[in-house]
Amino acid sequence: MGVLNVTPDSFSDGGRYFEVADAVAHGRQLIAEGADIVDIGGESSRPRAHPVAEEEELRRVVPVVEALAGEVRLSIDTVKPAVARAAVAAGATLVNDVSGRLFDVAAELGVGWVAMHIRGTPADMQDDPRYDDVVGEVVGHLGALVEAARTAGVTEVWADPGIGFGKTAAHNLALLGHLPRLVSAAGAAGAGVLVGTSRKSFLGALSSPPGAPPASVDDRLEGSLATATWAMACGAGIVRVHDVAATVSAATLVGGPVRAEAAA
Repeated sequence: MGVLNVTPDSFSDGGRYFEVADAVAHGRQLIAEGADIVDIGGESSRPRAHPVAEEEELRRVVPVVEALAGEVRLSIDTVKPAVARAAVAAGATLVNDVSGRLFDVAAELGVGWVAMHIRGTPADMQDDPRYDDVVGEVVGHLGALVEAARTAGVTEVWADPGIGFGKTAAHNLALLGHLPRLVSAAGAAGAGVLVGTSRKSFLGALSSPPGAPPASVDDRLEGSLATATWAMACGAGIVRVHDVAATVSAATLVGGPVRAEAAA
């Protein structure tokens, strides 16, 4: 899943693809690099981000969805029902919902739905995230969302542990370390798993020597590739990434020997 932020303030590429023509061109680049899905968002969900007006979000994303429809599978990254409906009408077939509330809209529209775990909202989620058992709480919460979506009639559900959404670096690493548990639980409930670690801040801290400043957003490729490949090896069906070509290459390199060993 290639990331296409049509925003002025996303943490990694805010402003680069804010104009429709630039966004469409980047979407086509992601497709050429091997993206199976392009995830289009018009409202940043970075830490401390604040909502944008519905009309503005529609203005940002709908023309891009319309332009790319039919070229690749499209996902709409939104928490607003009206934006989800408009994007699906324009050609999107997956609703990537960080709020975990739009399963009824996905059921109504007959499209797939991504249920993500978040503690709080983007504006306050990183203030002081705490858990007694982060893995157990996230797996349980996502299990309840998957069940609610299935009951509502959604036939394609993806569970996202929400790396970086109301979680410390230690929480993120615990969730990554126990991904097979989430994959198993989601699979038993009839859902797949989506993981998004690309360029996130905890990778910046882990990529730097002790005492050094965290690596910048543009210097987090190695950590992004390592965690995306790890997620796929653990059974995640979708990884959400900024660097599609590099991720496809890394996954192919790892996947070839794994498949050969399994066949033997």
